Amino acid sequence: MQQLYEKLTYTQELIDLENEFGVHNYHPLEVVLLALQEQAAKITLSSRAFHNEQLPHYLKELHDLTGFEMAMPLNSGTEAVEAAIKIARKWGHKIKGIPEGKAEIIVCDGNFHGRTIAIVGFSSSAEYRDGFGPFPAGFNLIPFGDAEALRNAITPNTCAFLVEPIQGEGGIIIPPDGYLHAAAEICKQNNVLLVLDEIQSGLGRTGKLFCYEHENITPDVLILGKALAGGFMPVSAVLASREILGVIQPGDHGSTFGGNPLACAVARAALRVLVEEKMIDRAAELGAYFLERVRAIRNRDIKEVRGKGLWIAIELNGMARPYCEALKEQGILAKETHDHIIRIAPPLTITRDEIDWAVQRLTKVLEA
Repeated sequence: MQQLYEKLTYTQELIDLENEFGVHNYHPLEVVLLALQEQAAKITLSSRAFHNEQLPHYLKELHDLTGFEMAMPLNSGTEAVEAAIKIARKWGHKIKGIPEGKAEIIVCDGNFHGRTIAIVGFSSSAEYRDGFGPFPAGFNLIPFGDAEALRNAITPNTCAFLVEPIQGEGGIIIPPDGYLHAAAEICKQNNVLLVLDEIQSGLGRTGKLFCYEHENITPDVLILGKALAGGFMPVSAVLASREILGVIQPGDHGSTFGGNPLACAVARAALRVLVEEKMIDRAAELGAYFLERVRAIRNRDIKEVRGKGLWIAIELNGMARPYCEALKEQGILAKETHDHIIRIAPPLTITRDEIDWAVQRLTKVLEA
């Protein structure tokens, strides 16, 4: 009898945690699917029609780490951006009072938020749009890094400003100092949600837990992915206040595998390692060292070397592909972007010795 009481109490604790820190886009039966061994050997996937043991703890730990009141658990980054767009529009209609169907979202030139129809529709890159139209309306494109352009683009129907703190796919494009701070103030003054896509820049990559911390601001909505599960599984999330995420009700948005037990267990471990092994501090320290070493490489084709934390771009006057192919032969896998930029994004577990090893080979290829 005592064991039954303890199980029932634990079950209710899990349900209460999920209700407090999770978005109420599902109305599951009050049954918790418990796991009794290592997660992969027990329950891996379960429908959100039921509660599971891992999700409540994951949501609470996300809250404790980030300070955001609630989170919507999802899978891919694109899925999280799409969810954030829906959340921002519904907030605009239900809370701000924008007429139904009139909510607008401001986005930036050079953006990369994913590859769904809505997202490629507001891309400024022709290659992402080619052949996929017609596209959904309601997005206004402005220059990246220009706070005054943001101010001038806002209308009474603007519900959100969706932006990457650093444009990763664009070539690690870093905006001017103070840009994010100014954008946050402009959004606040105009009752517009600041929605930051930190799928690439978040969770230690730039030497802070989140890139926005470099300018001492907090967005209204935060989008996370990629590193959220340490690269082991597709895990993403949208985080915001209870007021914002509270506009989502059961049936408004769904994700069959979002918040599944295995994904939550992996994400919890990844977040724990990120903090306990001080990977964020290491990214700041080793990133500065790596950037300094790369900037010392001499090649007349190098136009600029820029970066923040363990995220570096080598912009060339010519094509990047031949260099990337030569680096592959030296044991370094680096991706070219926009034809003329080499992107370097090593794992946050990299060591100083491994950086020295990489710089030797980068130097050999780039100075050849």
